[in-house]
Amino acid sequence: MKPFKLVCVLGLVGLLLLSPAAATAAMKVAMVTDIGGLGDQSFNDAAYAGLKMLEAEYGVEIKVVESSRMEDYVPNLTSLVNQGFDMVWAVGFLMSEALTQVAAEFPNSHFGIIDAEVSAPNVVSVLFKEEEGSFLVGLVAGAETEKNRVGFVGGMEFPLIKKFEAGYKAGVKAANPKATVRSAYSGSFDDPAKGKELAIAQFMLGADIVYHAAGATGLGVIEAAQSRGADRYAIGVDMCQHHLAPDNVITCMIKRVDLGVFEGTKALIEGNFVGRTLILGLKENGVGICDISKQSLSASTLALVEEYSSKIISGALVVPTDPTGL
Repeated sequence: MKPFKLVCVLGLVGLLLLSPAAATAAMKVAMVTDIGGLGDQSFNDAAYAGLKMLEAEYGVEIKVVESSRMEDYVPNLTSLVNQGFDMVWAVGFLMSEALTQVAAEFPNSHFGIIDAEVSAPNVVSVLFKEEEGSFLVGLVAGAETEKNRVGFVGGMEFPLIKKFEAGYKAGVKAANPKATVRSAYSGSFDDPAKGKELAIAQFMLGADIVYHAAGATGLGVIEAAQSRGADRYAIGVDMCQHHLAPDNVITCMIKRVDLGVFEGTKALIEGNFVGRTLILGLKENGVGICDISKQSLSASTLALVEEYSSKIISGALVVPTDPTGL
């Protein structure tokens, strides 16, 4: 081979090695769902969307392992490490103890967790300011209610879900001091029938809008609104859920779990991974209301959302995280 041809070939190889897709083709990224599993049209599906973003952007190999019970968390995480995955995500605060254990057992592996903080050099923790996004959909509920009665259905009664409730209640009150908010908790994130039962009870007590923060359980809240006719509405969560009941989902609180998974893994792909905590709020585009609802809400409601968004981003308004007394 002549020298100039050899240089050209070596140059081509170098370019291939430097391209993001080629450099990360062998990298493997996986996630373990919480007990809600895929198909919740919410939290777990949002995390999976983050994996798909990584696959499209960097060409990484991805895998999902679903958990049917909490006892599955440790074996599922451990199995993925043993299969050689470079980054393993634990999706949900219920997995914090399991990941703390597994991360300590495999100090040379890399992990991520959503909605919990695990302080370890090999773990990136992603937290959200759910109260800020919930405040905005609370504004929508307070402004749009015709009954001055709205509802909230949570999953398990933990501080994280209380943040959703607190922000929602504060937003409702800011938009409509006359409105009352009734709250109920299902005790799980994987029981749509229970979610529907709780929402129907709230509708029967006079509420016309119910917001859920309950994973797959919340699908029942949307079903309840749809079953009650054109004057009862649900507010979705985590992902845009308008498609589930276009006439009955008034807005959705978007929580960019996909962005958290993408950004947390991106650092490893680019070679600058470090154990840390990412906190994503309204300012960071980590929470907000869905674009579809922006096309259908009244101009006055949208103006209210914009006004309070600016206040939150600037720090002029700090949204409460505890619903006690609201």
